[in-house]
Amino acid sequence: MKNVIETVGRRERKKLETRFALRRAALRLVAENGLDRVTVADIADAADVSVRTFFNHFPCKEDALVGADLHRLQKLRAALTEQPSDRGPIAALRAVIIELAAKLSDYREDLIAEMRVVQANPALRAREMSEFAQYERELVAEVARRSGTDPARDLYPLLTARVAVSAFRAALTLWCTIENPPELSNLVGEAFDLLAQGLPPPRSA
Repeated sequence: MKNVIETVGRRERKKLETRFALRRAALRLVAENGLDRVTVADIADAADVSVRTFFNHFPCKEDALVGADLHRLQKLRAALTEQPSDRGPIAALRAVIIELAAKLSDYREDLIAEMRVVQANPALRAREMSEFAQYERELVAEVARRSGTDPARDLYPLLTARVAVSAFRAALTLWCTIENPPELSNLVGEAFDLLAQGLPPPRSA
């Protein structure tokens, strides 16, 4: 993922390149052969690295497929913090998630492959949910900070974060499944616009 990799130093860039190579190799092999027929050694060999290098990046093959990315979590946290202090919680989340969507726009084939692998292997769905839950926690913390609410007692932070994550996931699913889709960032913006309007029913043709 070039536009992500270019934002970090040389040493970190090499680590990210290896991580992305392992993830792509894992997705390709599992898509072709099934989860049970692919080993960590197969993935490492396909990415031209050692098994030891694989375990430097992922604890298991399942995490190579759908595990949360610490670098992305750090970037999300930084992007949220950098939003103007007078910007409301929903507006801040909208801006950050649209920015994230724009950075993902070059990797549609990778995301389609991940979606298909998860759909074909139910054992991966729990890990995918855990991945989104980690991003959700970052959003909850930011909403609570901006709204002056307590995430342990108040409904607002969790509800707002979950709605934002759902908006992103709905836009991502549509983007990955239709032919010649609009930009992912545009779909995310449309999702947030619909939420802001109270999800009115579409006008009939």
